Amino acid sequence: MKMQEPIHILLVEDNPDHAEILRRLFSSYLVKNILCQVEDGDQAIAYLDRQGDYADEQRFPYPDLILLDLRLPKVDGFQVLEYIKTSSKHRHIVVVVLTSSQDEQDIRRAYKIHANSYLIKPFDPDEMLDVLRYLGFYWLKWNVYARPPRYQLDGDLEQRSDLLSQHKGSVR
Repeated sequence: MKMQEPIHILLVEDNPDHAEILRRLFSSYLVKNILCQVEDGDQAIAYLDRQGDYADEQRFPYPDLILLDLRLPKVDGFQVLEYIKTSSKHRHIVVVVLTSSQDEQDIRRAYKIHANSYLIKPFDPDEMLDVLRYLGFYWLKWNVYARPPRYQLDGDLEQRSDLLSQHKGSVR
């Protein structure tokens, strides 16, 4: 019987409480997973492109799944999602938006940029656990991931610079 490869998850979340809930919940599943967390959109893009602190492939494995908050410091979640889904190197990654925003425009915009799923974080802690539990079952136990071939950094670095320059003044 072939041993299952771990699922590599990148959590892009600036709320340490939400990150800790996810970390504990995912560690309780019988599916091997490696959860790495970054706290803002700039770090998420650097992680994907193996830049700076994230150059070590062993410590920071390339993700199969990204859990992405929309309201992030520096570069917001929409900009990160757009960067991922317009990059030939990253567009295959499953991106689940996990946010407190119930705004219909945010939902439409996320799907227009090709989010794979949009989940609203409930304010009630028990409901939050339920949502995260179902999220874990679907994305960690039931979903099947395609493993892409290993990529070399290419013109996507130029695209990243252009995107960050373009949005520099519009980020809160």
